[in-house]
Amino acid sequence: MADRIVNNDSQNVPEIPEMLERVLLFALEEAKQRMLAGEDVIPFTALVVKDNVFIETHPGEDPEECFNFARHTVQGARGADAYAFCYDGYVDTDAGTQDALIAEGGIPGAEDGYAVSFLYELEEGKAPAFEDEPAYVGQAPNFMALLKDATEYAEEDIDEKYRDVEEEDGEE
Repeated sequence: MADRIVNNDSQNVPEIPEMLERVLLFALEEAKQRMLAGEDVIPFTALVVKDNVFIETHPGEDPEECFNFARHTVQGARGADAYAFCYDGYVDTDAGTQDALIAEGGIPGAEDGYAVSFLYELEEGKAPAFEDEPAYVGQAPNFMALLKDATEYAEEDIDEKYRDVEEEDGEE
């Protein structure tokens, strides 16, 4: 998923809202663990709804299709507090182009989102070697820009798959 362009401004790191920062780091760690386990990192979103994180993968034929699937999922996530869209790609650095796990995300109503990454190196026959700390990449599109704050939605406005639904014993 290397064809996404994020406005790189790693010199001026803004204050990222706490909930967003947590879901961005969660998504990077999730992708890192998948990669270390030898799994492919299929682009995925992590949506924070109340006290839950919902992960949904977005496979596609090309990067733009994955991006569109993720955007569609997030734009309809009424009642969500934040999201991260995570994928395996690369970033341009002073040292040249480097492989990276990238997480872009945003919160409802904010004009822009943010992107962070874990840089890594691959050596034949070895596990990926990740940088110790994630790095701020820059501003990114915010798929939640047109959504209201999560608390402004009534329970019935929230998609059923994100609501806490208690199952009763013995009923199917």
